[in-house]
Amino acid sequence: MPVQPPSLRVGIYGTDNGSARERHGCGLWPAGVAAALTYAEVVPVVLGEARGRDWEDILDGMSGVVLTGHDADTRYKAAEAESLVIWCQEHKFPLLGIDHGLHLINTAHGGTVHLDLPRDQPDALQHRHPPERGLRHAINVLPDTKLAGLYGEGEVVVNSEHRRGVARVARGFRVGAQALDGVIESIEAENSWFALGVQWQPASATASGLDIQLFRGLVAACREYAGEEVDAALAAA
Repeated sequence: MPVQPPSLRVGIYGTDNGSARERHGCGLWPAGVAAALTYAEVVPVVLGEARGRDWEDILDGMSGVVLTGHDADTRYKAAEAESLVIWCQEHKFPLLGIDHGLHLINTAHGGTVHLDLPRDQPDALQHRHPPERGLRHAINVLPDTKLAGLYGEGEVVVNSEHRRGVARVARGFRVGAQALDGVIESIEAENSWFALGVQWQPASATASGLDIQLFRGLVAACREYAGEEVDAALAAA
């Protein structure tokens, strides 16, 4: 019996650091956000700059967005990304933020960001260790959160390649996970809107197989948004 091709399309706004020469940490699929979305059985669509166009037109035919941001965001690009976040909030459009994408979700709603964790929180664990790649540390996933529905609550080990971090959580959002030193590693919308941001890199070559749950959770929210049936366990998450 032929396999039905994926029907849902999910946009990617920002940098996808996937490389054809690298594979996801579990080795089952290539590294990168587009590859993770493909493995989660949706069609990834890389989004260009809006350049004054309406997000409704840009996202026509899509059911969700992954926001990664850029390593060297200009003020214009950051403002454009924040406008995308606000559009998603107004339309309850499923949104997953990764690394800088987490920060953009937070700042778009009035939260603040540490630009240099070692300087701002000198007692924190080492969250980045150049030139060594793939530093890992434990986080604590908080109970009764969307993230706990995907990962399970309690201690999980993730990769850690960031210098920035959430300072003040935006109104309307809550912490989903923290590192053992208290650094915020995930935030999510307090209401039913699937808006979830993580500080780690769930699609990189240093990610674990468990990280596919983030993309499956997004896909479940996209299916619900599109009016399709979803797996009961992921829908509950």
